[in-house]
Amino acid sequence: MKIALLGYGRMGKEIEKIALQRGHEIIIKDSGVEKYDITKADIAIDFSIPDVAFKNISLCINNNIPVVSGTTGWLNKYNDVIELCNQKKGAFIYASNFSLGVNVFFELNKQLAKMMNTLDQYNIAIEEIHHTQKLDAPSGTAITLAEGIIENSDKIKWELNTKTSEKNIPITAIRTPDVPGTHTTSYNSVVDSIDIKHTAHNRQGFALGAVIAAEWLVNKTGVYTMRDVLNLS
Repeated sequence: MKIALLGYGRMGKEIEKIALQRGHEIIIKDSGVEKYDITKADIAIDFSIPDVAFKNISLCINNNIPVVSGTTGWLNKYNDVIELCNQKKGAFIYASNFSLGVNVFFELNKQLAKMMNTLDQYNIAIEEIHHTQKLDAPSGTAITLAEGIIENSDKIKWELNTKTSEKNIPITAIRTPDVPGTHTTSYNSVVDSIDIKHTAHNRQGFALGAVIAAEWLVNKTGVYTMRDVLNLS
C-alpha cells in the first residue's frame, strides 16, 4: 500500500517503521506544515492532533481515500464524519486505541460490567496513566472503557476526577513522563477488589494495530471499528 501519514509525531514515526517492515510505502509524511496530494495514496492513517483531525479525515473522504484515525479529542464532530462517509461512499475506521490487546481488553471490560451490574456493594472506577505530552484527558481509551460499562450496566455517565456515585463512573487521569498507556478498571468493596488492567510497554502495539486496520480497510466502503477488523462482533 501507498500510505499517507497524517501526523508525523511519535506515533507517526512508529507506524512508519511497522508499515515499512510489512512491505508498504510511505509517500506522505504530514507534520502540519507540508503541502501534499492526498490522491496519490491508497490509504491514510491519521494520528495528528484534535484541532486538525476533522479536516484531515474530511479531506480523505472527499477524495475517496480510505482513512484510519487514532486521534482523540475531536469526537464532537464524529457524527459529521459518519454522515460524510456515507454520503461519499467512503471508508473510515476510528479507534480510541488500535492495540490488539486493548481491543480484547475492551471486550473483557464489557463482560465484567454485565456480571458486576447487580452487585451493588462494589464501587467502580477507571484510572488511566499516560505520558505528559498527551493533550487530552481523560484518554479516548478510558472513555471507551466507560462507554462499554454504561452500555452494560445501570451507570449513566462518566466524570473526570470525581468520587464514585450511584450513577457515575469516576475516571482518574494521571500524567507522568514516558508512560505509553496504562488503563485499569476497578470494582472495590469492603471485603475485596476486582481489577482488570492493560499496560502498554511501548507504542509498537498501537502502531501495529493501526497498520493492520489500514490493510483490512483497503477496497472496502463503510464505517467500521476494530471489532470488525478483529472479528470480535
